[in-house]
Order: sequence, then structure tokens, then C-alpha cells
Amino acid sequence: MAVAGIAEVPTEISPSYDRLREMQSFDETKLGVKGLVDNGVTNIPKFFILPTEDLINNQVPTPVQKGIPIVDLGRVGREDRRKEIVKEIREVLETWGFFQVINHGIPQRVLDEMIHGARRFHEESVEEKMAFYSRDPNKKVRFVSNFDLYQSKAANWRDTLGCIMAPNFEGPEALPKSCRDILMEYSRHMKAVGETIFALLGEVLGLRPSLFNDMGCMDGHLLASHYYPACPEPEITIGTSRHSDSGFLTLLLQDEIGGLQVLHQDRQWVDVPPVPGALVVNVADHLQLVTNDKFKSVVHRVKAQRVGPRISVACFFSTHMCPSTKLYGPIKELLSEENPPKYREVTIRDYMKHYQAIGLGGESSLNHFKV
Repeated sequence: MAVAGIAEVPTEISPSYDRLREMQSFDETKLGVKGLVDNGVTNIPKFFILPTEDLINNQVPTPVQKGIPIVDLGRVGREDRRKEIVKEIREVLETWGFFQVINHGIPQRVLDEMIHGARRFHEESVEEKMAFYSRDPNKKVRFVSNFDLYQSKAANWRDTLGCIMAPNFEGPEALPKSCRDILMEYSRHMKAVGETIFALLGEVLGLRPSLFNDMGCMDGHLLASHYYPACPEPEITIGTSRHSDSGFLTLLLQDEIGGLQVLHQDRQWVDVPPVPGALVVNVADHLQLVTNDKFKSVVHRVKAQRVGPRISVACFFSTHMCPSTKLYGPIKELLSEENPPKYREVTIRDYMKHYQAIGLGGESSLNHFKV
């Protein structure tokens, strides 16, 4: 039955359909979603089709919004301006959990080249890309389409190059030649911007600027270059399923195409329009856990589109690649009789095992670690 305002899309799947076999065949090509597009696909494989309940939600028109707040980091070193910025971020995090930053100190040239470098890799020769294809989550540099392919309700219309840049970086020679230099340069800039934002977040809590650095939140970061090819049937699939991020903090660079949406106050999908020169900042699960819900890791998604490719590069600050037994729990200074701990202590690695096991699109992993 059609829902008012929603196109009725034929999604009936034959009982004889072998979903696992089709996913395996796709995976074995090592060509990703772009390989499907290059081969001229006009109907997407069935394992990309969203379940009926998600289809309806996916097609509901999103009301026009002004977009998420923008914070200007210019003159952040001046005491008077810094206080204003801390106040702005506090208000943004209390209402959104997402914001964009401008005047962050990264030259536009570097931002542009990072987008171009990501595109170069994904449009590289088949042989070059296949050499990096792997489903092993322990590989520090890997090309993959859908890390949760075999756990997901519906595959996402995107491919990803993931590069662990810290800790225990394997060196420039481990990175693809097509984007090696810019990954190295961009990584250095991400560390600098991350230091600034983590310091501001410590001040937002009324605690010391070095709080999150002292906790090791910046000890590791991953650069994930996402490639969303133009989709022939975007109304029945998704670019990235709804999810919240693992790790402590995410800094995202997106091109001009758009498609990123935030679930505002758990009720309404709101577009995150591209802003030239801006980075999108969002709280991730581990930061929500250690702040005992003071900061919220907000659900977001990326729409599939007929235009493309869409390019984005996410920097995830996380230490899940460290062989550490360090336990993370709610920060003691934030706790009281009125605000007891909401989460039990957990290692980052154990958290990631659960996160990767359930994949995107389902219940938040945070729920599994609640007291």
C-alpha cells in the first residue's frame, strides 16, 4: 500500500533469492559500488534495498531548515573571543551535538586537495584499488565497501578508503600513491584542529583545557575517504545508514554535493549543507560515555543521490587500534548524587568489537554499556 506523498516502489524479493550469495559475489569483485556503476548497472542489487519501514522514513520530505550552527574559530587565542566561542559551543552541544567550524586554520588549498586526492584513489585503476581491498578490520590501510556488509539490513551505496594515521603509523609507503602526500599533510592539520576543539570542549565542561588530551582521546585517528557514486535508484537505498559514530570526535570534510542529514532532537532529519572551507564537527559515542550524556552523540545519515560522485573525508579520533586495556567511564568530576554514572567502564577495543558486530542502522551501541 502506498503512503501519502511517498512513491510506491516495488521491493518484493523472491523467496528463492540468495542474498548471501549475491553479497559474496559483490564482495569478491573487490570493485565496490563504483564497480557496479562502471559496469552500467541500472537496477541496484537487492541487498542494497532498504526494508519497508526504512523506505517510508527515507522518502518522507525533510522540512526546509537553515542548517546546523556554524562556529567561527577565528581569534580563538584571544581570551575575550575564546570565552565567546566556548559559550557558543556549549549552546550548540546542548541543542544539536553537531556544528560546523570555519576559520579553523587549514588552508583552502589543503581542503581542496584532500577532496581531489580521495577522488583520485577511488577513480584509480582497478588493479591499484584491489590491492588495498580487505575486510580485515585490523588492517591499517584498507579499501572496502560496507565494513558491515554481512551484518547490515541493507548495504550502503558507498565505498571507503580507511587509513589509520595514529598510533603506530606504518609510514607513508603504506598509503596509496594517488593520495599519499595529501593524507600525510591533512593528518597533521587534523591533529592541530582536534587539539583546539578538544581543549574548547574541556572548557565547555568547566574543567581544564587539557582534560581530553590527558585522557588519551587524541592518541589515535583514522582518515576515512568516502566515495558515493551516482545512484540509479536513490529512492530505495541509502548512502550511509542512520548511525552515531564510534570514537570520541569526528571532523568531516564534505564536497559541494551535500546529502548529510542529522536527526535533530530524535525527531526531525535536518540537512547539513556544505559550507565552503568549513569542517563538520560531531560528538561521537565515547565522548558521550565519558561526559555521562553531557555531550550527545547524534544520529546521522547520508542520502543516496542521482548526482555524484559525492566525496567526503572523515577524521575519527579513536584509539580502537591500540592494544590498550585502559578503561573509560564517566569523568569523576562530572558525577554527583544527582548525576550518578550512566555507563559502566569499558575499553575502547571492547566497545568497537560490539559496534562492528552490530553494524550501522540499528540500536546505538551505547545502550549495551549502560549501568
